[in-house]
Amino acid sequence: MIALILAGGVGERLFPLSRAKYPKQFLRFNGESLFQMTVRRGLMISDQIYVVTNVDQAFMIEKELEEIGVEAKVLKEPMPKNTLPAIYMGIKEIVKDFGRSKVAVLPSDHIIEANEKFVDAFKSAERLSDRYLVTFGIRPTKPHTGYGYIKPGEELEKGFVVERFVEKPDYERAKEYVERGFLWNSGMFVFDTDLFLEECKKFAMDVIEKVDDGRYEEIEPISVDKGILERSDRVAVVPLDVFWSDVGSFDAVYEIMEKDKDNNAVKGEFLGVNARNNLVIGEGLVSAIDVENLVIVNTKDVTLVCPRESSQKVREVVKALKERGDERAEHHVTVYRPWGSFTVLEEGKGWKVKRLTVLPKKRLSLQMHYHRCEFWVVVRGTAKVTVGDRELLLTKGESTFIPVGEKHRLENPGNITLEIIEVQIGDYLGEDDIVRFADDFGRA
Repeated sequence: MIALILAGGVGERLFPLSRAKYPKQFLRFNGESLFQMTVRRGLMISDQIYVVTNVDQAFMIEKELEEIGVEAKVLKEPMPKNTLPAIYMGIKEIVKDFGRSKVAVLPSDHIIEANEKFVDAFKSAERLSDRYLVTFGIRPTKPHTGYGYIKPGEELEKGFVVERFVEKPDYERAKEYVERGFLWNSGMFVFDTDLFLEECKKFAMDVIEKVDDGRYEEIEPISVDKGILERSDRVAVVPLDVFWSDVGSFDAVYEIMEKDKDNNAVKGEFLGVNARNNLVIGEGLVSAIDVENLVIVNTKDVTLVCPRESSQKVREVVKALKERGDERAEHHVTVYRPWGSFTVLEEGKGWKVKRLTVLPKKRLSLQMHYHRCEFWVVVRGTAKVTVGDRELLLTKGESTFIPVGEKHRLENPGNITLEIIEVQIGDYLGEDDIVRFADDFGRA
C-alpha cells in the first residue's frame, strides 16, 4: 500500500493561528506539526509516501520532511481545488510509477490515535478495496454538529456497504444519528487505483480532462465525497474505534489539549482570575478575569476572542479581511519563503522595517520595485548583494542602499544563516510590488 497525503489546505478555520500561506497542517500543538504526525502515521502502513500540496506550500512541505528525516515524492498543484483533483493527480502519478496499486489517502491536518486498531483498519480496508472505494467511519463519542456522518448498510467482512452520506447536522439530528449507529466521516480512504480511475471516468470526466490537459485553473473546486463517493454504488466503510479529531475549530483544539486545575487549555503564559473552561493561546502574557468558555488567541498581529461554541464563525472574520484586501488573512507577521523568511518589526505610513533571514547557500530573486527604495544592514553572517551593475560583499555592521527601480538581489554565500535589517520607504509597500527577472524557485 502507498500513502498519499493531502497537504494543500488553506488556513481559515483556526485563524489567526493559521493563515492562507501558513495553513493548519503546519501548526504544532505537541511538538511536531500536524503534517509531520500524519507522515509518521503514513509510515505505519506504507514505506512509500506521496504528498500533494500546492506550489505556495511545497517548500514548507519539503522543509518539514527534511526536519524528520523522511523522503517523499512531493506533487505540486498549481492552486488548491479541493480533494478530488488532488487525489486524482496523486493516483495518476502513483500509477505512472508503480502501476496498479492500493493507495491510502490521508488528510494532513487531523489528530488520530495511531495504534494497532488504526493499522488493522487499514489492512481490512485494503482487502475490501478490490471491490469497493473504502472510507473510514469513526465511532462517535458524542453528538457532534461539526462532522459529516455515514450510515452503514449491508455488512461486509470488517466493514459495511455505505448506505448514504449525511451533511453536518444540527444537534438533535446528530443525537439521533449516534443512537442509530451512524459513523463520523473521517476523510481517510483506501482506493484501488484501477477502481478509483474507473469511477472517475463515470462521474468526474471534467476533472480528469482538465487535470490531464493542464487546465487546472478551470476546475471547479470539488471534494472526492461530492464528486465520486456520494454518487457511486461501490463504496464501503470500515469502522475505526480510535480517538480522532479533524481539529476543525478552536473548540476542537480545546478538546485535544491538556487542562489546568480550572479546566483551561493553555499554550503560552496565562494568568487567570476566576477563569474557567477557556482555551488560551498567546505569544505574550494573556490575563483573563471572571470569564468562562471563551477562546482567547493572541498572535503578534491579531487577537481573537469569542465563545468556544461560536468558534466555527472564524471563517467570517477571514472573509471580511479578504474582502478589504488585508494581508493578515494571508500571512503572519513572519512570512516564510523558499529562501528563508521575513518578519515585519514595525511599520507606519510610507515606511516599514523587516528582519530578513536567508538560509545558507540560498538567494532571493533578481528583482526591482516601482514604489519603494530599501536600505539593508547586515546583523549576522555575510551577504552577497547585487545592486544594478555592482556586486558587494557585506559583513556584520555593513550596509547598502537600493534606489527605486534598481535591479537588485540578496544572497547568502556562507554556511550560517544570514540576518538583515531592511528599511523600506515609499508610497506603496505591498508585497506585490515585485518584478522578478530571475528566480531559483520558479516563481512568476
